[in-house]
Amino acid sequence: MKLKAFLPLVTHPDPNSDAVAAHAVAVARQFGADLHVLVVNVDIPPVSNALSDLLLDLPNKIRQAEEQSRARGAHLLDRVEHQASAAGVPLSTEEVSAGPAFLYEKAATSARYFDLDLVGWEKGNPTSRTLAEAVIFGAGRPTILLPEHCDIGTLKHVAIAWDGSRVAARAVADAQPLLARCEAVSVITVIDEKPLAELDAGERLADGLRKRGLQAEATRIKAGDAPVGVTLQEQAIQLGAGLLVMGGYGHSRVRDFILGGATEAVLDDLRLPVLLSH
Repeated sequence: MKLKAFLPLVTHPDPNSDAVAAHAVAVARQFGADLHVLVVNVDIPPVSNALSDLLLDLPNKIRQAEEQSRARGAHLLDRVEHQASAAGVPLSTEEVSAGPAFLYEKAATSARYFDLDLVGWEKGNPTSRTLAEAVIFGAGRPTILLPEHCDIGTLKHVAIAWDGSRVAARAVADAQPLLARCEAVSVITVIDEKPLAELDAGERLADGLRKRGLQAEATRIKAGDAPVGVTLQEQAIQLGAGLLVMGGYGHSRVRDFILGGATEAVLDDLRLPVLLSH
């Protein structure tokens, strides 16, 4: 079955850089996926207040913000179309508008209709961070975070962060279509971060993957004083993996998310493409 990948681009207030276009197309090409791009531009309700019109010139500022949003959306869409055409990736696109409070919700709900979500991540860009959280925890679909300053190399070697938990198992299940296309799998278990129900959990998963025809090996490591999310990423890179698969911990609190340690560390310091599943 051919995969359908989804790339949301929220263009306000801090849109993605051009890197997201090349990264998303590179991932779609390697997994043989069709790519659908949704550009979400901002539509700011008018403010009718004589004082604000006179002193703050709000109507003009609103118009400028909307024009900048649409212009940036059109530019990013052009970059994706150029990259997809060059790579031979089937592409479909759409543009929508939403109020400032609903930009991320629109992206998350639209993401539910695809097999795989791709989200550009940029350090210091709050829009990309908020979009990532909204899609990871609101779409119900596996999401690959694409770091801006990282070449998307071969994704034939995939690492799995494994602790035997329900969310880790969900992540492995969601990643099955991608694992079926890879050549090697490394199962990484951090043994000093928290008590594990089974000390051989990583080997058990690797053994199960081997019985399914995958080339899988288990690795046990210690995080020490380093954040576990950073340790997992560094180990994946050291093993030669191009993608890390892990479960995303989090629960809603009036639309905010309290993140588990590993998830938060990944979102704070993304070092390679990471598939998060919640």
